[in-house]
Amino acid sequence: MLAVNLPGHGVSPTPAGPTGSGFPGVQEALVALLDREGIASADWIGYSMGGRIALAGAVTHPERVRRLVLESASPGLDTPRARELRRARDETLARRLEERGIASFVDFWMDLALFASQKRLPEPVLNGARESRLRQDPHALAQALRTLGTGTQPSYWPHLVELAAPVLLLTGGLDRKFEELADRMAEALPRARRHTVREVGHTVHLEAPAAWVSAVTTFLDDPAP
Repeated sequence: MLAVNLPGHGVSPTPAGPTGSGFPGVQEALVALLDREGIASADWIGYSMGGRIALAGAVTHPERVRRLVLESASPGLDTPRARELRRARDETLARRLEERGIASFVDFWMDLALFASQKRLPEPVLNGARESRLRQDPHALAQALRTLGTGTQPSYWPHLVELAAPVLLLTGGLDRKFEELADRMAEALPRARRHTVREVGHTVHLEAPAAWVSAVTTFLDDPAP
């Protein structure tokens, strides 16, 4: 199994700029990684931004994607105007990171309504998630927002019908926005499986890890999903 730190996250280097660090650049880097490891095709699993990038990989390099697991992910925004507005929002977030630092941003981020259900987690789990976020580089994250945010992502909605790979669409029942997005995606994908984990929100893997593992392994072990 390969666990990939996307640009600007973990120990991956800070993206130097738009060239090579946007969606096309990340796709090429992921394919190059598979080549170095001698892997012809693999099951791609992604959460949120990672899910958007995994979906992009299935669209641009379908021969490298055997199965696809998308947790709380989106094919992008439908219209140029929606993408323009999101880019402006992401730029505001990027500037906040650069000007106020990582601690202020993490407190702001964890207080978003999207993550409200995380507040019910045991204190050690929640503190662990916060500590992990605090270890990130604010300038690297800011650049990732600019180059890999939803506003810069191409809309993959028109391409869903072309995907031959089986896809698991995994969401939390409290995350109404992504529940609706996943339902809409399931209608377009030829080989989609929907799975909702009840009573959790956007971060299914964090809030209900055993349920996440069960859903994902059941899907990947099925010879004909």
